[in-house]
Amino acid sequence: MKKKQNIVPLKDLNLTERFLFDEVMEDKETYQDVLGAIFGKEIPLLDQPQTEKELRVSPLIRSVRMDVFAMDEEESIYNTEMQNKRMADLAKRSRYYQSLIDTSLLEPEIPDYTCLNQSYVIMIMTFDLFGYGKYAYTFENRCREVPECSLLDGTVKIFLNTKGKNADEVREEIIEFLNYVEDSTDEAAKEIKSERVKRIHNQVCKVKLNEEIGVKYMQAWEEKYYEREEGKEEGRLMTLVNQVCRKLTKGMNAVDIADMLEEEEGVIQDICNAAKQYAPDYDVESITDALLGNADLRI
Repeated sequence: MKKKQNIVPLKDLNLTERFLFDEVMEDKETYQDVLGAIFGKEIPLLDQPQTEKELRVSPLIRSVRMDVFAMDEEESIYNTEMQNKRMADLAKRSRYYQSLIDTSLLEPEIPDYTCLNQSYVIMIMTFDLFGYGKYAYTFENRCREVPECSLLDGTVKIFLNTKGKNADEVREEIIEFLNYVEDSTDEAAKEIKSERVKRIHNQVCKVKLNEEIGVKYMQAWEEKYYEREEGKEEGRLMTLVNQVCRKLTKGMNAVDIADMLEEEEGVIQDICNAAKQYAPDYDVESITDALLGNADLRI
């Protein structure tokens, strides 16, 4: 039997882990400090930040679940995402997030687009997506022919890189914040000078010591673990069903198939029994679904 993967204790998590990031950012003052560290100024928020906010404009269109979403007192929108895995679609993902934010802001009766809020899509990454060694990559729409001419469409996309190397070009506070994101420990916090980042650490400590959040973390981890295991098991079963069906089309019986595939005869017999009603074409997906839905099967 495969050994169950050990859970990383909540106290050992860094802010790079989405669970801890979301729990910490639910605190209004803490998210204000994060935005303050990023932008270098105070950003008073209008309401409590929303974590895991789902945006969907239609049941037929793909939705997104945003890590942290908030509006400041000037009604600017901030969407902040934690990315600890390099993915090829991050740039276009930021574009899609932006489009759904815009779509959610305009109501049908609004006559023009001047009412669209200023918005920021911020991605905090543990890798250098663009490869120039920068701590921050800020994108605004500008004219190619006249670079100093900005489109002024009110959208900004910021990609922050914890592995930056241009310390002489950015504020010390943002470097301290990005370093702390990767190492959210008491030891790392001792070296911090920024009052904002110190307050962020205080909130991280509160979250890690909160018993209710600890239970929530355990439950979330268990759910994800079993979802992964069920997905692996389903994939393995479908592969096995496909192998059995190919042997059935050649006229082989369950005993011979089990011997050839080195599987238990009872397991192969269950698959053969389920496959009978789909002969001779053998719909592998339907057979797999039937097997998964039968609690009496020996698989």
